[in-house]
Amino acid sequence: MTEPAAPAPAVLPQLPLPAPSPGCPPPHPSPRAPKLLLPPGSCDAHCHIFGPAGRFPYAPERTFTPLDAPKEQLRALHAHLGLTRAVVVQSSCHGHDHRVLLDALAAGGGRVRGVALIGETTSRAEVEELHRAGVRAFRLNFLPHLRSRPTNAEIDAVLERVDGLGWAAQLHVRGDDLPGLTDVVRALPGRVVIDHMGRVDLTAGRDTPATRTLRTLLDTGDVWVKVSGVDRLSLQGPPFTDAVTLAASLVAHAPERVVWGTDYPHVNITGDPPDDGLLVDLLEHIAPEPAVLQRLLVTNPTELFDFDE
Repeated sequence: MTEPAAPAPAVLPQLPLPAPSPGCPPPHPSPRAPKLLLPPGSCDAHCHIFGPAGRFPYAPERTFTPLDAPKEQLRALHAHLGLTRAVVVQSSCHGHDHRVLLDALAAGGGRVRGVALIGETTSRAEVEELHRAGVRAFRLNFLPHLRSRPTNAEIDAVLERVDGLGWAAQLHVRGDDLPGLTDVVRALPGRVVIDHMGRVDLTAGRDTPATRTLRTLLDTGDVWVKVSGVDRLSLQGPPFTDAVTLAASLVAHAPERVVWGTDYPHVNITGDPPDDGLLVDLLEHIAPEPAVLQRLLVTNPTELFDFDE
């Protein structure tokens, strides 16, 4: 007797993927192979993973929508550039849902660390899970296009949740606001990292209240600076000489407390995305001495983000 045919599986409707926001173009389609040979263990200390949205949905309350940029895409770029370690920064478009970050950390084999976004709904148990997975910092966003400025009470709540874990505090600020945030920075316990050179405005040159504040904070010994985002700061376009000169001056000022990253895949930008191969080659000007380049790409991120030696 013939068995009745099994019913066909139900076909679930495919939800349309969200359209990207203005200022979120696809990354450079063909980044060049860098001429600069990077030291073994070099780290991209600031990059992002987005989605895929079908698996890791974007937060309903997000202020922008990127194109998907999954971990496989980032891994391929790093292999092309000669980078073997990474620090993945949780994006506000994923909010406090860290599943996308946890997935990247689990696949990283100890070569990936994370920066979390801790909110009121994040429990201490979740924070401890993030720590076990490889998160070593939390980010505070002070940029108005991402969220309203965190209150002192919100900052205190985050500090309470991460207490005792040794995480760094990573601040995303706008240059004009930096002088007014020095008390906030100094009040934070442990190490503080300023993203993208404080996103200072280079219109008035490299000697401004914001750039002076950066150097003053570096002199405290507890503040680090990411000399990333030259493409964001530059007023000149590629090869971003004005912003590269600023980055080089900060590296020379405090070579033991600077790290570098691509900021891939370059969202919330004006114009075309940068060539990540060019960004790597610009390191020859940012850290021209081999010993300083080793510090910038290997020694410093190993210390700051607790990579295995």
